[in-house]
Amino acid sequence: MIPVTQPYLPARSTLDKYIDGIYERCWLTNNGPLVQELTTRLEAYLGVENLLLVGNGTLALQIAFRTLGINQPIGRRAPEAITTPFTYIATASAIKWEGIEPVFADIDPHTWCIDPDNIKPLISNRTRAIVPVHVFGNSCDVDSINQIAKRNKLKVIYDASHAFNVKLGEQSLLCQGDASTLSFHATKLFHSVEGGAIIFKRKRDLKKARKLINFGITGPEQIEALGVNAKMTEFQAAMGLSVLDEIEQNLAGKARVYKTYEHLLKSGSNSVSVTFQQQHPNITANYAYAPVLFENEEVCLDAKTLLQENGYQARRYFNPSLDTLRLLTKRKQKCPVSRDISSRILCLPTYAMLEDLHIASIARLLRDSTKTETIIDNKDSNIYRKIL
Repeated sequence: MIPVTQPYLPARSTLDKYIDGIYERCWLTNNGPLVQELTTRLEAYLGVENLLLVGNGTLALQIAFRTLGINQPIGRRAPEAITTPFTYIATASAIKWEGIEPVFADIDPHTWCIDPDNIKPLISNRTRAIVPVHVFGNSCDVDSINQIAKRNKLKVIYDASHAFNVKLGEQSLLCQGDASTLSFHATKLFHSVEGGAIIFKRKRDLKKARKLINFGITGPEQIEALGVNAKMTEFQAAMGLSVLDEIEQNLAGKARVYKTYEHLLKSGSNSVSVTFQQQHPNITANYAYAPVLFENEEVCLDAKTLLQENGYQARRYFNPSLDTLRLLTKRKQKCPVSRDISSRILCLPTYAMLEDLHIASIARLLRDSTKTETIIDNKDSNIYRKIL
């Protein structure tokens, strides 16, 4: 079975070099030298400042919320954060875990990111933050979101889990908002098996967050905050450094896969009736995912089944739309665009070493699954389309 993604594994000789150092120093965690080195190198590579490494991407969101005071109650009522329903469950569950009520604003039907026009009507006296997601690495409308936030004195925390190495103009997309968070899960473009990072706008927030990720401890006999254990280990950093050493070939492989799909599915007489995400015009994409949108849910499910039967795994990222989950919110809100997109989207297999032969086979299967013909019903001569 060809998986929807495959973790990038660096050369063992590269990884072993870093692990040998861990054994020599016997320093396994608590801001070790490899964590410090990875922090410095990521800041330089990504073009950011105030980067804090943490244990995973969900913790990155939770620490960002606490650092920025988003979780503080309003009287006896919970604060609210406006976010997108078209995202991985971790975005909303991290909000909920921190005692914040997620409020869902519907998405743009073309970019699949949160629509700023849908944010404005949801702002209340309990709203403390906007938590947009750069879906599949595609930039949100950051100018509009930041204007809304400034006008209403709201914090903005971008879930940028998919946006590693994405640039908006000449600047890293991770520089937007009060904070941006990254996931370094094994399936991500850049990973440390498990891990994550927060990029803060302000140095003072970085300093506060450093205390929070180490139980609030600031010295041998000094505790200054109510913290938690959210640190990255040396072994995670070793994998991260090894992957970073080879990041360019991983990026090139991902780009090749995406552009081959795009060529095979969009061009010429063999084009397939699928839609690609509309990219922000000023971003440099990282091609981390290969999502396509089908005409309707039935065609989408047929395509998924056909791919599965032929040895290819595709995933319905992101299904279900989070506004349908009562465990997240009791508010009666509907996000019809998100529900529609989530019902008919598939992420196709993509990883750096995926062979062109498999990409061509997947494209052929999608052509088969979406082929249509016009049929005449002899009884009433109505013309309708039948999915073969």
